[in-house]
Amino acid sequence: MDPRTATAALTDDVGFLLSRASGNFVRASNAALLSHGLRVRSYSVLLLACGCEGGISQRDLAAVLGLDPSQVVLLVDELAQAGLVERRPSDTDRRTKLVCATAAGRQVRAAAVDDVAAAVGGQLVGLTSTEQFLLRDLLGRLALGSGTGGSTL
Repeated sequence: MDPRTATAALTDDVGFLLSRASGNFVRASNAALLSHGLRVRSYSVLLLACGCEGGISQRDLAAVLGLDPSQVVLLVDELAQAGLVERRPSDTDRRTKLVCATAAGRQVRAAAVDDVAAAVGGQLVGLTSTEQFLLRDLLGRLALGSGTGGSTL
């Protein structure tokens, strides 16, 4: 059977299409991140840690990334062992540890951003800039669960 015929039944299945596209993006991004010692999930944690000046709690990381807190602990452990992030006590809640990017983490992030952008750009090459904007807007609205595309974070 021709694979195009077999997959034709799935072309109307939004879940399949999103999953397939996501897999393509993740594979391309992971390939781009390999030289930096990262994968998409650890890169996402590093981006968030770099973007929060005072650090971000593991609970907030889990919420933003849509991951189980135990998965976040493992990701933070991995990044901490690599010297890219560190855990610091919160000034406002002694039970909370904040994940903060180290200077080395900020350097790795700065180097990785362009490589990931190129990998993502390669996946979007068949879309016009308007279509790319629309895709990001629509996916943002779906991923964040809001009807407006704006982040509630």
